Amino acid sequence: MVNTKVTLSGWTLDNPVIPASGTFNFGKEFAEFYDINILGTFSFKGTTRVGQFGNPTPRIAETPMGMINSVGLQNPGIDAVINKELPDLKKIFNKKVIANISGYAIDDYVYCCNLIDKEDQVGIIEVNVSCPNVHGGGMAFGTDPKNVYEVTKRVKEVTTKPVYIKLSPNVTDIVSIAKAAEDAGADGISMINTLLGMRINLKTGKPIIANTMGGFSGPAIFPVALRMVHQVAKAVNIPIMGQGGVSSAEDVIEMMMAGATAVQVGAANLKNPYACKEIIEALPATMEKYGIKDLNDIIGASFK
Repeated sequence: MVNTKVTLSGWTLDNPVIPASGTFNFGKEFAEFYDINILGTFSFKGTTRVGQFGNPTPRIAETPMGMINSVGLQNPGIDAVINKELPDLKKIFNKKVIANISGYAIDDYVYCCNLIDKEDQVGIIEVNVSCPNVHGGGMAFGTDPKNVYEVTKRVKEVTTKPVYIKLSPNVTDIVSIAKAAEDAGADGISMINTLLGMRINLKTGKPIIANTMGGFSGPAIFPVALRMVHQVAKAVNIPIMGQGGVSSAEDVIEMMMAGATAVQVGAANLKNPYACKEIIEALPATMEKYGIKDLNDIIGASFK
């Protein structure tokens, strides 16, 4: 028997596999395909102070080994999430979830985090300071250590649950950003969000995406994500949820060896709705293949 259980800030998960925010909505659609209670947990759709449609269409472009999206922060708003989405989720998911919170100003983050902190269904608050396809917020916070420090500090003042800061890879020094979050009291790091990319329509000569650029995700970014998780894990003393191009049980193990305690799966869910289920089912045999009896033993193996 192998042990797939991991612990994030005192919260024990059956396995480290977590669908990433923006790729799993609030779970209802995927619950039609399989019992989502097999998941470690999942991070729900990025939520803002008020509901919004997101960016104009078209907002998806395919790429070799990945995709570009500029959906933006389309969501029903924090009140609708608390009053409708979470009660609906409770009918199909018996575990706590990760609440992904986004904003356009520090007060937005503080307001939403304060409200969601009161919900028993939430185990961790994931503060997204790294969305690359919104204007006036998102990545604008995540590229400056001072801004990351301030957002983290302010959110921690109004919350009791563990707070994980979701970092952008679109920076020159990811370690300084992560350390700013840790210094401000973050309980963990979530990384990486999407890279910034674009595609051009050869017939028109114009960008395919209405917003010109968007978040590049998929297997192609896995080596970048792995490198950044490795760098940050060596520099901080708080746990990391690693993500970026993960699409197999082997990727999960490799990401954990780089320093992640748990692993989020994003774009793979959009290509194959059974992706997380298949990864979870393959994990025990993959561990045995590499002589791993306990996943906790391999966390940070790349630098220990």
